[in-house]
Amino acid sequence: MSDTPPDRLATDPDSPFYDAAILERGIGVRFKGVEKTNVDEYCLSEGWVRVAVGTARDRRGKPMTLKLVGPVEVWFKTEPQDQAG
Repeated sequence: MSDTPPDRLATDPDSPFYDAAILERGIGVRFKGVEKTNVDEYCLSEGWVRVAVGTARDRRGKPMTLKLVGPVEVWFKTEPQDQAG
């Protein structure tokens, strides 16, 4: 596994940008200098995050989200686990 987070990542298992192994490792997201814990998806190259909006749900039962544009920083919260041991 790489030491740099992916350019785009989503928490929705139905998304093509979902990666369970990376999410399990833990990703930190900072948007406009403020650490966010409610990010559902981000894209570094395009400079946006998608965050949950309260407890509202869409017609499929998924959380309603809002796309915010601005500088995005991401990092791994933990080091990768050694697979040899």
